[in-house]
Amino acid sequence: MTRIYFEVGNTYSRKDVYRIVNVPKERQGGNWDTGYNRYNNDLYIFANINTTGRTGHDYKNRFIGNNLEWYAKNGSKLTHNSIQQMINPEGKNFIFVRENSNDPNFIYVGNGQVFKAYDETPVRILWKFFDSNENHSEILAEEIPEDIPLFEGGTKQIIVNAYERNPVARKKCLDHYGFNCSVCKFNFEERYGDIGKNFIHVHHLQEISKIGKEYVINPIKDLRPVCPNCHAMLHKRQPAYSIEQLKEIIYEKNAKLIY
Repeated sequence: MTRIYFEVGNTYSRKDVYRIVNVPKERQGGNWDTGYNRYNNDLYIFANINTTGRTGHDYKNRFIGNNLEWYAKNGSKLTHNSIQQMINPEGKNFIFVRENSNDPNFIYVGNGQVFKAYDETPVRILWKFFDSNENHSEILAEEIPEDIPLFEGGTKQIIVNAYERNPVARKKCLDHYGFNCSVCKFNFEERYGDIGKNFIHVHHLQEISKIGKEYVINPIKDLRPVCPNCHAMLHKRQPAYSIEQLKEIIYEKNAKLIY
């Protein structure tokens, strides 16, 4: 039976993790507090992103879309047993992140699989998250292939798509706006029950042409939750329809049906 311990997008402290997976008191702390620890064949990674860790180390962990670029401990090498167990795990790689090293709570990103491991010291790993047993609504069908030539507009599109998929940015947006579609008000949990809980896409409001190199995206100002149907319709043209324009299209369509 598949073990479901944590829900993607929810916050957990280390104490919560101890309780959920029944870690005895004598095995708590230690490696749990220094980045990553293995327990019952599963790996637990607690990563700081966009901030310096409490030990003073700044490894520049960051999201590239919904992929996490992450650095292992100082002195780590690709040949070390702990790194090889990440690459060829016996269990799961549970990954948690936070932006504030003083916050005891982490966002659960998911069961990570090593997409690329770089032979550097410390070891750098690119984690992907595509466990079919987890709810990853930030992963969209229209992914941009990695090997396409990049021109200015394409680069901007990737920046936007990447931020829409960033789980920390998504959480900030959805904590503020909730999980109803900003266009049609559809809610997946109301329609489908538990399997629809916390499922929604996130749409970027700013036109790509207006994004410059110094542009900083604000998840509350610039992102909105939308259902996949409305998301596809918003991007039916270039530049994309605004949420207000798509609402008007739906209103006019419904008015014609009534009359």
